[in-house]
Amino acid sequence: MRNLFAFVLLQLLSTFPIFSQVIMDKPPRELQAVDVEEHLGEIVPLDLPFIDEMGKPVRLSEYFGKGKPVLLTMAYYKCPMLCTLVLNAAGQVAKDIAWNPGEEYQMLTISIDPSETPELAKVKKDNYLKFIGKPGIEDGWHFLVGSEANSKKIAEALGFKYYYVEEKKEYAHPAVAFVLTEGGKIARYHYGIQFKERDVRLSLVEASEGKIGSSIDRLILYCFHYDPSAKGYVLMATNLMKLGGLITVLILGGFLVMLWRKDLRKKM
Repeated sequence: MRNLFAFVLLQLLSTFPIFSQVIMDKPPRELQAVDVEEHLGEIVPLDLPFIDEMGKPVRLSEYFGKGKPVLLTMAYYKCPMLCTLVLNAAGQVAKDIAWNPGEEYQMLTISIDPSETPELAKVKKDNYLKFIGKPGIEDGWHFLVGSEANSKKIAEALGFKYYYVEEKKEYAHPAVAFVLTEGGKIARYHYGIQFKERDVRLSLVEASEGKIGSSIDRLILYCFHYDPSAKGYVLMATNLMKLGGLITVLILGGFLVMLWRKDLRKKM
């Protein structure tokens, strides 16, 4: 059996050179360069200058410090596939969630392509505002462009590793969205091309330290905790049992009060 396995492996290595490179050496440069290195708890540089979709010079700090968490994405607006899927996922969450961007939370997208213009960013923004379909959210999702140096600085702070593929004239990058606190601290990473509305909502509640969301949202956050291995919020049995015990005590207390009042009326 061992000889058979060695023979099959040898055939694979000789038949598929890229497979040989991955197994015997290191992954191709593109694969090494595309990754997410989580920097939870670190603060992104908020003094970086960019240009918004209206052509106005801005600094990241303008979108922070207002008591609202920020849902941030790194993308480029001419991306033929993956960026669109990630932005679609962010737009779908903004559409599904009960809150409005600009009111309870802020949305921000930063281009990683220094050649892109505010005009292109404006077209992208208009498409997503139309897709979300909620009135009065024009100031809730901003699309920025800027220099390669500044885009790289924010990407490095987030741990967002991307790579320009010269042959294809495209960027290779991971699929991820970031939730930051109002002070620019990295709170959560959401991966993939679909984001669970509950996970994003709870991470925004968590990042706001309970300043947004209903009492039910905060109660759900008490019963759920973020599991890095599951990349999402899972039921926390200990807190659920505590909550169940509290409810039981309240019900029992109410029942005893009712009996006490009934007995008191009989004596009167």
